[in-house]
Amino acid sequence: MTLIYFIIILGLIVLVHEFGHFVFAKLFKVYVYEFSIGMGPKIFSRKSKKDETEYCIRAIPIGGFVQLAGEEVDDDENVPKEKKMYSKPIWQRFLIMFFGAGNNFILAFVLLLLCGIFFGSPNMDPVVARLTEGYPMAEAGIEVGDEFLEVNGHNISTVDDVRLYLAVVEPGEAITLEMKKESGDIVTYEISPIEEEIDGVKSYKYGIEFIRENEEGFFAPIKYAFVKTGALFKQMIITLQMLFTGTVGMDSLSGPVGIYSIVGQTRSAGLESVMQLIALLSINVGFINLIPFPAFDGGRILFLIIEKIKGSPVNPKVENIFHSIGFILLMLLLIFITFNDIVRMFFS
Repeated sequence: MTLIYFIIILGLIVLVHEFGHFVFAKLFKVYVYEFSIGMGPKIFSRKSKKDETEYCIRAIPIGGFVQLAGEEVDDDENVPKEKKMYSKPIWQRFLIMFFGAGNNFILAFVLLLLCGIFFGSPNMDPVVARLTEGYPMAEAGIEVGDEFLEVNGHNISTVDDVRLYLAVVEPGEAITLEMKKESGDIVTYEISPIEEEIDGVKSYKYGIEFIRENEEGFFAPIKYAFVKTGALFKQMIITLQMLFTGTVGMDSLSGPVGIYSIVGQTRSAGLESVMQLIALLSINVGFINLIPFPAFDGGRILFLIIEKIKGSPVNPKVENIFHSIGFILLMLLLIFITFNDIVRMFFS
């Protein structure tokens, strides 16, 4: 069942992403050779007489692609020039490239909105909901109703920010909190967690819970979807910053094997948790694709920006070389991440 969930979740995210490219390519009358979900050999394909596009499902349920005329160096003489990607205005090419990620963001928002409608819309304010007596936060004088303003100097907007900054603290390290009391006073605390060991596994506890009551009203799910989506975006930005500064190591990244493991843990928690996971992964896929790195959609958008600035297209052979090098580097990174995922799964 975990494998089935894994294939469905990744398939949905990839389908939505590639459909964004596909729809705008068709809208702007770009010739589409193939719309494919999965990689590797074809296991199903269909092509109608009225549509030039071949629709495929491939054997490896990771990734997918939309093959457009005029996107690569090779120039197909059988396709009219006006239907080739490079012949379209920059703004049209930008939308074709962007709306893969754009569709992922829309999917995440819709899923979070549905979670808010059917499972309740939790308040995302960074306010203490429950404390465990005898643990560091309660002992330091923090009270239910206190609001987080900063964690280790980082500004806090939502409860997700608090969870993130507590999660990346070195095990056992003291944290500095700036809190706003219900009286309006601003108080700074320095708190060290308690070390606990259960079944040989060590953990560090601060003694705080963020269980919040759901907000009521027609607009509550909409507010929740917007705030939660924004919080997930912020987490992606912070995580990338931590990767570049070395606060978080490359070995903390997860690939398909890691995602498979997470899906296995999440599916037993119920439909809401699965929907939340899909929203998180969808924003991850969209966000990463917009990074201006060769082979990513963001890399192709970068070349569009360069073209706009210099007033003429970049040599397509040069651009293709950059994307090819980027693709090779991505494959090497994927191998490294997959190896770490396997090690974590079987040896930790």
